[in-house]
Amino acid sequence: MKIYDLLLNSKQNKLEYLLSIPIFNLLKLSDKNLTNEEQLIEALLTLYTPEELLRSKYHRDLIIEFLTPEQANILATVWDAPHDKDVYKRLKKVAIKQNSEAEKYLFNFFEIPVYRQTNITVEKSSFVEISPQYPLFNHQRNAAQRVQKYLYDPPYRGLLHMPTGAGKTRTAMNIIADHLRNNEPTLVVWLAYSEELCEQAVNEFEKAWGYLGDRPLTVYRFWGEHDLAIEEVNDGFVVAGLSKTYNALKKSIRFINQLGVRTSFVIIDEAHQAIAHTYKLVLDSLVIPYEKTALLGLTATPGRTWAEIDQDAQLANFFAQQKVTLEIEGYDNPVDYLVEQQYLAQAIHRPLFYDSVLTLTPKDIRRINQDLDIPPYILHRLEEDEQRNLRIILELEALTHRHHRIIVFAISVNHAQILTAVLKLRGYSAIALTGKTPKPEREAIIKSFKDDNPEPQILCNYGVLTTGFDAPKTSAAVIARPTKSLVLYSQMVGRAIRGLKAGGNATAEIITVVDSQMPGFGSVSDAFNNWEDVWRKN
Repeated sequence: MKIYDLLLNSKQNKLEYLLSIPIFNLLKLSDKNLTNEEQLIEALLTLYTPEELLRSKYHRDLIIEFLTPEQANILATVWDAPHDKDVYKRLKKVAIKQNSEAEKYLFNFFEIPVYRQTNITVEKSSFVEISPQYPLFNHQRNAAQRVQKYLYDPPYRGLLHMPTGAGKTRTAMNIIADHLRNNEPTLVVWLAYSEELCEQAVNEFEKAWGYLGDRPLTVYRFWGEHDLAIEEVNDGFVVAGLSKTYNALKKSIRFINQLGVRTSFVIIDEAHQAIAHTYKLVLDSLVIPYEKTALLGLTATPGRTWAEIDQDAQLANFFAQQKVTLEIEGYDNPVDYLVEQQYLAQAIHRPLFYDSVLTLTPKDIRRINQDLDIPPYILHRLEEDEQRNLRIILELEALTHRHHRIIVFAISVNHAQILTAVLKLRGYSAIALTGKTPKPEREAIIKSFKDDNPEPQILCNYGVLTTGFDAPKTSAAVIARPTKSLVLYSQMVGRAIRGLKAGGNATAEIITVVDSQMPGFGSVSDAFNNWEDVWRKN
């Protein structure tokens, strides 16, 4: 008995709960004819494979209720389910572990084949052309070399300023790999303000060290629920959340001392925030007591504010006014050079204005102004705004007439799934990719997105592809997630502006959803030279 057949004979109201009410409501809003049983089942199986449905206890319990009493009794017998007069309660008591015998029986019951990997023998050629797997362009190598001159001479600090899409993170990872190869044992500490940026740094370093490393090395997470047993940490790459590190510093000066004495290189992402009190205290504690510990800031915007020059000057002084940027002879702005030389695509920025029904209280506005980014509870209220989602979907459908590969930056996992389900039902090739997507499936999705199939594909992403994602043919991005972080915004834009020399496109289209009452950005290239005066040495 297949899951599709079982669901086809079920009542629609139960299917709504399997699919989720927000998706069902948006489907009705977009097209009232898209909510019959067959289409609801298609939407459900777009979001989840049969295996995922059965592995999720929430979905499994709902599916069990669709069984006839005879079918339920058969499954209870096969499972040897715990005793209960109600056979459905018996089945819901069974604990299912992945790859267990109980799961095997369950999959067999629903006629789900077990995937078995086959060994493929590849004939080896007599001649092999080797291409670097983590390369830098000439302008990136030049920037890396200039930065290193600052890091290893007093005052051992500098700031790397590169425009969005120019490969700042990749350049930094090459610098870090050089440092780790030349210093053993040692710790390199990467500091970032958000959990998402921390996880991105881990992922990017793992890829870089896999190609550039010279020894086994441990990557340590220290943010959110992750803790650091500092006594056991001597050699490796520590990615730390600034708030977590600041709280650890307040609780115990011994912790920060033990981390600092083992560290020879500190990197702060989104470095224009470095002189904020909490950030500066952490950086000073890790760097100042140790004479030769290097400090590198990374940013696309080397200023703390847009208008307060005193704070911008403090930032420049904090990094000893030692800023390395792309200096191209004959160009005032390296973005112009990168576009002209086709390293970057010519980006066409277009806002998608939306007069949100979201009402912000004075408390909400204070939180937005005080926090470094928009609080999650406010974003959550936006993700299920049906009219907003419909505007996004219609915009995406229009983009498919001009682009083959389109990426969407959603507000949350749930938001990515809502957009994907509705687009799929409306006949478009769309798929959701989030941090919850299993790694093998994530790799398959990205591989499909990167192939040469001319059919337009829409990738609805949350929390995965802002850095370290290499799909150069992506030529359009819809930024549906509001953010105050210019770095995060720049990273999202950067996914769609690879130029022809990077295997990308001559032009790219960037659509930013602009919500009333919400902060946001337009074209980030205009800000590149905004703070140059304060970085000029006297």
